Amino acid sequence: MTTMPDQKLPPLAFLGAGSMGGAIAKGVAGSGLGTQITVTNRSAARAEGIRVPGIVSVALEQAPTGNQDAAASADVVVVGVKPAMVPDLLREIAPHLRPGTIVVSIAAGVTIATFEGILGAGIPVVRSMPNTPALVGRAVTGLAAGTTATPADLAVVREVFETVGTVIEVPESEIDALSTISGSGPAYVFLLIEKLTDAAVGKGFDRDAARLMAEQTFIGAAELLRASGEDPVELRRQVTSPKGTTERAIAVLEAARLDAVFADATDAALARARELAQGA
Repeated sequence: MTTMPDQKLPPLAFLGAGSMGGAIAKGVAGSGLGTQITVTNRSAARAEGIRVPGIVSVALEQAPTGNQDAAASADVVVVGVKPAMVPDLLREIAPHLRPGTIVVSIAAGVTIATFEGILGAGIPVVRSMPNTPALVGRAVTGLAAGTTATPADLAVVREVFETVGTVIEVPESEIDALSTISGSGPAYVFLLIEKLTDAAVGKGFDRDAARLMAEQTFIGAAELLRASGEDPVELRRQVTSPKGTTERAIAVLEAARLDAVFADATDAALARARELAQGA
C-alpha cells in the first residue's frame, strides 16, 4: 500500500484528533493529497473546530459508533487519544479493521508491543513522535516501524507526516530519546526566549519590546541557519568577533556548562519517558 509522490494518499482516519492529530489531518487536507479524511472527537464543540474542507469531522457524542465506522473505512488509522485511553480504543476498533490497515500511534509512551498485542496479526503498526510545530507545518516527526510494517507501509505513513514537516525514521528503541530532543525541544526554545526576554526587561526595555527582540532574534537566527546550510558552530563563529561583546557573552554561557545542562535535562526527560512506558 504505497503511493507515488503525485498520487493521493489512501483513506485516513484520525481517532481522537486533539491539537496534534488535528494539525496533521489539516496538513494532509491542505496538501491536496488526502482523498478521504475522517476525524473523531468526543464533543460536538471539538468536532466543529476541525470541520474544514477535505475533512469529515465526527462528534462521538452524536455518533457513538464514530470510531468504529471511521476505522472500518480507512486504510491508515492514526490513534491520537490520551495514552491511558489507547488500550480501550484499540479493543473497540480491532474487530472493524480490514487486514492490512496501517495503525499509527501518536500516543506518547505507548509501545508498539501494546498495539500489536491488542490488534493482532495482519495489522501493521507504526509508532510516531511528532512535535507541536506541526501546527504551523514545521514538525519534526520520528517514525518507528512495528514488527510487521513493511517499507511500503512506512512510506505511506512518512508521506502523511511530511505534510506537516520533516520525518526521521528510527528504531523504536530510539523513539524515547528522540522525544527528549525534538518532542520536548520546542519547550526548551520557548524557555530560552522567555529568559532572554527577562534579561532585556532587566536592562530597561518594556516587556513588549523585549519580547519582540528575543522572539525575532530566535526566528531570524533559525531562518538564517536553514537558508545558509551552514553548521551552527560556523554561524556562531561569524557573529563572535575576537575580543568583542559577543565573545564575552559566549564565555559566560560556556562557563555555565550548557552542554552538561542540556545533557542532564534530556537525560531527565528520557528517564521520565521510560517511567511512562512502564505505566508509572
